[in-house]
Amino acid sequence: MSSDASVDIFVIGGGINGASVARDAVGRGFSVALAEMNDLASGTSSAATKLVHGGLRYLEHYEFRLVHEALAEREVLWAAAPHIIWPLRFVLPHHKGLRPAMILRAGLAMYDYMGGRRLLPPTKTLDLRKHETGTPLKTGYKLGFEYSDCWVDDARFVVLNARDAADKGAAIHVRTKVTSVRRDGGGWVIDLDGEAGRQTVRAKLVVNAAGPWVDDVITGAMGKNGAHNVRLVKGSHLVVHKLYDHDRCYIFQNADGRIIFAIPYENDYTLIGTTDQDYDGDPKDVKISEQETDYLLSAASEYFAKPLKRDDIHWAYSGVRPLFDDGASAAQEATRDYVLKVDGDAATGAAINVFGGKLTTSRRLAESVLEKIEDVLGKKGEPWTKKSTLPGGDFPTLGFDTEVRRLGKDYPGLPQTLLRRLMRLYGTKARVLLGTAQTVADLGQHFGWDLYAAEVDYLVAHEWARTAQDILWRRTKIGLKVGAEDVMALETYLAQKGH
Repeated sequence: MSSDASVDIFVIGGGINGASVARDAVGRGFSVALAEMNDLASGTSSAATKLVHGGLRYLEHYEFRLVHEALAEREVLWAAAPHIIWPLRFVLPHHKGLRPAMILRAGLAMYDYMGGRRLLPPTKTLDLRKHETGTPLKTGYKLGFEYSDCWVDDARFVVLNARDAADKGAAIHVRTKVTSVRRDGGGWVIDLDGEAGRQTVRAKLVVNAAGPWVDDVITGAMGKNGAHNVRLVKGSHLVVHKLYDHDRCYIFQNADGRIIFAIPYENDYTLIGTTDQDYDGDPKDVKISEQETDYLLSAASEYFAKPLKRDDIHWAYSGVRPLFDDGASAAQEATRDYVLKVDGDAATGAAINVFGGKLTTSRRLAESVLEKIEDVLGKKGEPWTKKSTLPGGDFPTLGFDTEVRRLGKDYPGLPQTLLRRLMRLYGTKARVLLGTAQTVADLGQHFGWDLYAAEVDYLVAHEWARTAQDILWRRTKIGLKVGAEDVMALETYLAQKGH
């Protein structure tokens, strides 16, 4: 984008909220630009528990609107991206002394009733003494409930929303910081500093979707004083070596009233999380604390027959949730619902500040933002994302295994494990990535595990990947598998290619 370019809407922030708003807006006919100061999904949006879910525990906080909206979105998003989103079954063991079984049954009945399910199976009761999901647990757990939610590859979800926005005409700027946002003649002048150097863009309307930095944009780039809208809450996760062989997840109640999940992760691991702690540091410096590590190990060990120890930890990650500050006394009680605030109007220049939000409700959040945009700029197209697919997701919701078999027939000389992984990440776009390759030798330089130059080149060309970290931890999770020499080889390759 050249200096003094002009767009209808300028979006600040390349997390799931910003990417979703950009996609919806450009699809309705607005001209859109988006700037992300780091990599796409480099903040909160890649540090989630990676669920598309209603939020069972939010029922206790009477957030019925949020739960209903989120439950209704599960199958909408699954249909839009059946490569990176898929159903899971969660087992909730009844813990004597905590919530009574009657309360759990009632909550899950409401969860099923509110959910608008078509493909996801309903809740059922389990005898954990006989069912395979009881095997990894301590013998005292006899009764369990199994219900449905979905998994999402969170960082890829963001990138695919951005990719679709770009395919429809949006300008996506990564590693580009917004240094100034100022009103001018009923619109905005935005100064950028990034990969393309310093640029100036004019926009009729600004959407501030900077996540944990949303108040920083208001007080910094926008130059306003006293913005205190966001409550930063840290959530941390452990990735431990695989704890059990079946494919179900667990949701465990804790004595402090919170819950944690144990979820099969990347074939060889189990994901344990999350925590809820107020955070007052710089979001870029967030990391798991010793206290959080102890909490998660202890909470999981309350249920699993084999206690978890520090030696079991393979990796840990943390993120900061930018919750709207509703004055709740405890971090876990703060609302998970999103809040939108409009500053200004068509005559003075309007900005929409986005607070909160979840992966699950990001599409609906974008629709809500578009309603406010249309109040200012007028209506263009109709809402369209509910029945759309994300790049690579143009196959039937239940058709993933069929697509893997088709890919195997088209590429019989490539390993089945590689093809399945590529289908999970890229869906039907895996064929674009593979091109005419017939053997692994055709895929170029090897960077450890099953990562080859063909995939790296695709990610650089199509998905804004710039660094080894982008590729190993956000576009893929191959960082779990490779060693330091592999990382150095990848960094050298990217440098030689000029990336």
